[in-house]
Amino acid sequence: MIHPGYPLTTERLVLRPCTAGDLDDVWSYQRLPEVVEHMLAEPRTREQSCSSVEAMARETALTREGDCLTLVMFWPERGRVVGHVELVWRSEPSRQGELGYVLHPDHQGRGLATEAARALLRWGFEDFGLHRIYGRCDARNTASAALLERLGMRREAHHLGSALVKGVWRDEYVYAMLHSEWRERQAA
Repeated sequence: MIHPGYPLTTERLVLRPCTAGDLDDVWSYQRLPEVVEHMLAEPRTREQSCSSVEAMARETALTREGDCLTLVMFWPERGRVVGHVELVWRSEPSRQGELGYVLHPDHQGRGLATEAARALLRWGFEDFGLHRIYGRCDARNTASAALLERLGMRREAHHLGSALVKGVWRDEYVYAMLHSEWRERQAA
């Protein structure tokens, strides 16, 4: 079982496992149509968010391929959880992971998701030993694409009509970074 030393801290955030006490904060963004617009999920009821929080609370370590590590973004300045970031272990033999993130719209535009994602990239490369980490986003989600670019990831693909989401075929961008690229960026 491999997990970060908790909590992971950044300049402004505390990244830690989700707890039942985070339900109100998590539901405050999971229920919003603009948050789930580019995701498979629909806006959640409080009960659905309760189930989501229970699932996220179990995602505290990477034990085997397919596991997801989910950490909430607690912002001490606001005294609340403002989103979450996750790393999914996609391939053990190829040492690959997938990065994901969700941020409450009230807190977007401040670099918080970038800060959290960068911390998880660092852990994935430096401590967990991944070779490649990628992120995917709806091609219409310009904010998510810009975040992946700010992290230094390069766009590797533009898949046309590759994902059926809510009954509509959507295009998807794939961004990625290799461990060697991460090291070069840290040395610069």
